Amino acid sequence: MLESLHAFQDLPRLRELVTILIRHGFGDVVRRAGVGTFLERAGELLNAGQDERLRHLELPVRARLALEAMGPAFVKLGQVLSTRVDVFPPDWIAEFEKLQYAVEPAPWEAVAREMTEALGAPPDQVFREFENRPFAAASIAQVYRAKLEDGTPVVLKVRRPGIRPRIEADLRIVRAIVGVAERELPELQRFQPREMVAQFAKSIARELDLALEARNQDRFAQNFADDDTIVIPRIHWQYTSRFMNVQDYVEGIPGNELDVVERAGLDRKVLAQRGADAVLRMILIHGFFHADPHPGNVLYLRGNRVGILDFGMVGRLSESRRDQIVDLLYALSRHDERKMMDVLLDWTGDAVVDEAKLANDLGELVFNYENLELREIQIGQLLADITAIMREHSIVLPADLALLFKALITLEGLGRRLDPAFHLVGFLTPFVRKVIVGRYDPRRVTQRMQHNVGDALSALGGLPGDVSRVLRDARKGKFRIEFDLKRLDHFGHQIDRSANRLTLGVVTAALIVGSSIVMTVKGGPELFGLPVFGLLGFVVASVNAIWLVLSIWRSNRH
Repeated sequence: MLESLHAFQDLPRLRELVTILIRHGFGDVVRRAGVGTFLERAGELLNAGQDERLRHLELPVRARLALEAMGPAFVKLGQVLSTRVDVFPPDWIAEFEKLQYAVEPAPWEAVAREMTEALGAPPDQVFREFENRPFAAASIAQVYRAKLEDGTPVVLKVRRPGIRPRIEADLRIVRAIVGVAERELPELQRFQPREMVAQFAKSIARELDLALEARNQDRFAQNFADDDTIVIPRIHWQYTSRFMNVQDYVEGIPGNELDVVERAGLDRKVLAQRGADAVLRMILIHGFFHADPHPGNVLYLRGNRVGILDFGMVGRLSESRRDQIVDLLYALSRHDERKMMDVLLDWTGDAVVDEAKLANDLGELVFNYENLELREIQIGQLLADITAIMREHSIVLPADLALLFKALITLEGLGRRLDPAFHLVGFLTPFVRKVIVGRYDPRRVTQRMQHNVGDALSALGGLPGDVSRVLRDARKGKFRIEFDLKRLDHFGHQIDRSANRLTLGVVTAALIVGSSIVMTVKGGPELFGLPVFGLLGFVVASVNAIWLVLSIWRSNRH
């Protein structure tokens, strides 16, 4: 798998990443995954040891520091992992949420070239005013202020020059390492690392495409066009591309400056309520939500209005998925553990679950919440309890639900910062009732009946053809039943490796016997008074024996 890296062009970067992991105390993981051995075979020497200053730190802290040291792609990976509350315990999630990549702004000359290419002219010729010093810089993009010809203040979010090739290289390395690690470390498979990397790749691809972010922003603006309490900056499409998007500058109080909110005379309870209503409308009504509503992505404006920024990380929920969330909350409020288990089992996919133990664990959860009204439940604690049960049973959330859980937990934290008495579920209750009532709306019932009848007729219409194909394949001897035996390919590699070692051992033994016979034959060339061919046979046999011993020793260490 590692051999698929681009013709060794990624080896220096791989060596850099492995060195960082070893220094942060993950050398054993590197060795067990076989990455260090691969680098040594490729001629890359690893002399790094663990940094003694990090030895006393907890494992989650060292993981966060390692991701920060590895660069922007891995910071984004950690931020995606922070959404996986179903996989990682709270202490790991807390560390992943702290991930920041301290980065200097890209040189103006490089940014100016990219902007000129995107705009068709230098920015100071396109805009009435333009500040070439960024007022915000992050790992993927940096932000500049300007004014349009009509005087409208705008911000230009610009992708960092050269960021895409580096992230693509890091993605190749991550995929290769995960492929090896998943095979060599069976305990990782329950976390579905390939699916996590796929989720990460999609997330970072969306963030690199600033035109896609602008389209997301436009869609949210349309969804809230009838609500003047929610402000979403307008996109100026004539200047927007994959490399850059241009949007209105919104002047407001950043979400983490609560002392300024107080001095401005804004009502913190109203702000918390409006922010919660907006995000819950996104989730349960629109099915398209901002997945990272933390204070840095929120502004508070005059009139107790809420501005929402940065739409690079968004989630989408199908109608069936929204129904599952509502069913889960409604089942909890009615102490219906059977219905809760039905929802969780829908999320397991093909995973094998001990249903009896799951039912018992859910029964204890329901008992703990038995005397609480729905509006009294803390959503963060509830989701933490549910995801703890899911981790116990190796139930991995689908990616869209992982984003949803993360968004709800972040939203509740934001609301509590504004109003200590804030309870998200209290705002959630009316939406849950509205969705449940909406299920029995005559138009929706009619639509479901039409879909069900159409699906049934389609299945019946295709049944004769399906049966005919099965019978035809059976007559031709093409009928097959496929079994998916996990790790069978790895077992085959192990057999192949053992056979190679056995063959080398037999060849080595034959060389020793043959060379011993040659040593007894007089005549022919000699070296140090010994027959050359016999001596050469002993040398080759010795090299083979040393290689065989080292190979067995390394495999035993792993």
